[in-house]
Amino acid sequence: MSKTYEVLNGYATPNGTKKYVDYAIQKKGKPATHFRVFEDLHLSSLGIGTYIGEITAKDDKAVENAVYQSVRSGAVNVIDTAINYRAMRSEKSIGRGLNSLISDGIISRDQVFICTKNGYITNDGDYPAIDVMEYLQRMYISTGIMKLDDISSGYNVLNPAYIERCIDKSLTNMHLGTIDLVYVHNAFESWYQDISKEEFIQMLEKVFEVYEKYRSNNKIRYYGMATWTCFRVMPDNKEYLSLDEVVRLAEKIGGNEHGFRFIQLPYNLSYSEALLLKNQTVGDEKNLNILEAAARLHIGIFTSIPLFQGRLLRASIPDYGGLNDQVAKLIQIIRSSPSVIAPLIGQKKPEHVEQNLKISDIPPMDEAHYKEAVQILLKGE
Repeated sequence: MSKTYEVLNGYATPNGTKKYVDYAIQKKGKPATHFRVFEDLHLSSLGIGTYIGEITAKDDKAVENAVYQSVRSGAVNVIDTAINYRAMRSEKSIGRGLNSLISDGIISRDQVFICTKNGYITNDGDYPAIDVMEYLQRMYISTGIMKLDDISSGYNVLNPAYIERCIDKSLTNMHLGTIDLVYVHNAFESWYQDISKEEFIQMLEKVFEVYEKYRSNNKIRYYGMATWTCFRVMPDNKEYLSLDEVVRLAEKIGGNEHGFRFIQLPYNLSYSEALLLKNQTVGDEKNLNILEAAARLHIGIFTSIPLFQGRLLRASIPDYGGLNDQVAKLIQIIRSSPSVIAPLIGQKKPEHVEQNLKISDIPPMDEAHYKEAVQILLKGE
């Protein structure tokens, strides 16, 4: 018989996240500079991602344990997932991990920042016999919530009623009263081949209206865009989006106190466009990279695939900043980049968690050392 869990009410707060910093410094010996302050929240400069894994009980437990181990270590109070990761089972594993952390007295709900994403179609991995299309037919299409042609060629849905159901389901999956951050997931990347940019912005407006409604009901605190290419290409590319335009859209819907405060994008030593590509304009300022544009617009950045899903572990990387550990060399430059709150590291096995979290014992680089490291790495390419 499956265990029942109480709903964990509350959300990450300035006081709660500061308590986590105190725990990390005093009990676990972490440097204070391992934490960033954004929106008055104290967030670790490393986050845990939960994308990779099989839809098995073994990987359910591995994700749950990785969340527990990461948070307990004092290294991580940022947890990232998506409703479609492992067909909802990553969210459910996070819910169990959080419940154990709280019931064991290690943290309280207000100390951790929980992020999820919606938009992609998914089934429920607890019912493996029902595939994605059958699940959608039963749950959404036959009930009139959405139509088949609401699905893009990239398997993404921006129908507001579907987005609402996804948030509700994510809350249930993780046993949460409030989600700290909800992203619309690879939306433009999944739609640009089907519709014009103008049509996409109109659809995105409806999604942002849902997010603002859920903010007013205290079901979510912030929203954002988790992206793949749209902020990493030049303006003449069909996949390009202007961050300034998206922020203005949020202001139109939510006013100056709108909840669009975060984006996510890939950034690593292979995908270095966030740093090197001058593709954004904010007001009269042109030729900004996305890190600079985000700073101007008060947008926090979380970055994905810092290890390029393991592929960079074999890359030849010059030593910098006194580092010789490969994982540390891959992560340190990303976590020290301006506007980046935290790279998100996928990890399940206890030994990988331990290895990846070692970097939290080292302070991120200051501006001078960061610039020096960039020069070393650029010469080494």
